[in-house]
Amino acid sequence: MNKTAFITGATSGIGKATAEIFAQNKIQLIICGRRLDRLIELKKKLSVHTEVHILNFDVRNKKEVFACVESLPQELKNIDILINNAGNAHGLDPVHKGNTDDWEAMIDINIKGLLYVTKAISPYMVQRKTGQIINIGSISAKEVYEGGNVYCATKHAVDALNKGMRMDLSKYGIRVSAVHPGLVDTEFSTVRFKGDTNKADNVYKGFKALQAEDIADLIYFVVTRPYHVNISDILILPTAQASGTQIHKEL
Repeated sequence: MNKTAFITGATSGIGKATAEIFAQNKIQLIICGRRLDRLIELKKKLSVHTEVHILNFDVRNKKEVFACVESLPQELKNIDILINNAGNAHGLDPVHKGNTDDWEAMIDINIKGLLYVTKAISPYMVQRKTGQIINIGSISAKEVYEGGNVYCATKHAVDALNKGMRMDLSKYGIRVSAVHPGLVDTEFSTVRFKGDTNKADNVYKGFKALQAEDIADLIYFVVTRPYHVNISDILILPTAQASGTQIHKEL
């Protein structure tokens, strides 16, 4: 019987690439996101490989999250793999100039959204005593950089939640893992710089950044280990990146 994976933030970047590699390996998909047009397009593309179900919601909206998960047909509620991928960064302001709307967006998406989805799905895993949760963090879960105050705080929270979830759920046979990427060339920086593509492109100039497919490949590796093996926490960086702030660029 094929496994079922639930992926948040599946309309772009790491989430989309993960959906693609899972589909190619016949994992049944529940793909989630805010942009319905992209979900429909992705479903059409991936349905040639596997069964794909769409859930259109914003992880920040608690009622939407629980209603959408509850709306799933009973056979789809037996989710084997949850990928908590939805997340965003907004701005690079120092704390004394910070935009509180940006702060709330990051806290609501990166922390509360992850919690809402986990709370909606994990009881089914506990009941069946099987399942795997992969939380997509960041090198910012391990380090802090100038201007990254609240974003780094949210990813530190993801790191802590990952450890806490593992303590809570391992007794039920549930694997809990975190994948922490360094710089990945996705829409992430475009969102951070609020649509300024020049600023976003400059982030990745002068070196070879990670690609979404690199992270998806690692996620697939994590979920395909023998069940007694749990890769609990992994940091993946481009070769040119030594730390959160040290990147060798050839300009």
